[in-house]
Amino acid sequence: MHRRLPPLNAVKAFEAAARHGSFTRAADELRVTHGAVSRHVQMLEGWLGLPLFERHNRRVVLTEAGSAYATEIGAALDRIALATARQAERGRPRLLHVNALATFTLRWLIPRLSGFQRANPSIEVRLTTSNVPLAQLADPFDVAIRGGPDQRPGHRAEPFLSERRIPVCSPALLRRLPLERPEQLRQHTLLHAATLPRVWPDWLRAAGVPDLAPQATVTLEHFYLTLQAALDGLGVAMGPERLIADDVAAGRLTLPFAGPSLPARSYYTYVPEPRAEDPAVRAFCGWLAEAARQP
Repeated sequence: MHRRLPPLNAVKAFEAAARHGSFTRAADELRVTHGAVSRHVQMLEGWLGLPLFERHNRRVVLTEAGSAYATEIGAALDRIALATARQAERGRPRLLHVNALATFTLRWLIPRLSGFQRANPSIEVRLTTSNVPLAQLADPFDVAIRGGPDQRPGHRAEPFLSERRIPVCSPALLRRLPLERPEQLRQHTLLHAATLPRVWPDWLRAAGVPDLAPQATVTLEHFYLTLQAALDGLGVAMGPERLIADDVAAGRLTLPFAGPSLPARSYYTYVPEPRAEDPAVRAFCGWLAEAARQP
């Protein structure tokens, strides 16, 4: 059967521009010029006979037709990439590309990953970390781990680990400076994450001390840095209960208060639809769910 297909380079340029919402960022990903992306998209629009983007000065917005086409094209390119990877990996260990949040990876996933490797010796996990939204990821993945629930067209999303946040610090800090009531935080340093600026204010409000002024504050770029600072006795951080459970059990961290705790986004797996039935993907997602059920 003869297939009437558009130029592949034009399709790739359109899909990247649709995913990024920008010709410039698409050009950076594809390592071509902005003008090349624009010409490829115009070629594809001429080939289809309809506009795919609305141009607004420095930004572009998908038309209704463009949005529908991007969903189909993205899934098709994923299937091509997956089929290619399967053929390239014949006779070699199955490579499973996992992209996860940095703090989750450091505090929860890596300490448990050897269990998956022992149970699945034929699967080699290639693990990368990123906090950017999935739509902005340039590299393909088999499984992504992000907060949720989020709607991601062309992906299957499944929750596997719930989360709440509560103050946490090192036992050594409490030996130097007791902390039995929220009001005593006035004598402590509060560790803030720049990526989660509302966590401490929300907790102080829930604890009944919304106007509390601590002795000092330290703001760090990433959430995992605040946890490391808490381990080192620098101050009190807002800890995700599931991600610090190992440190609490080992006595490296402690929870000075029984509550309140704040609800946080659960952890979800996001799997591109073409990969959803892949045995390696199913094995990894099943292992995550089982590991999350362990105390």
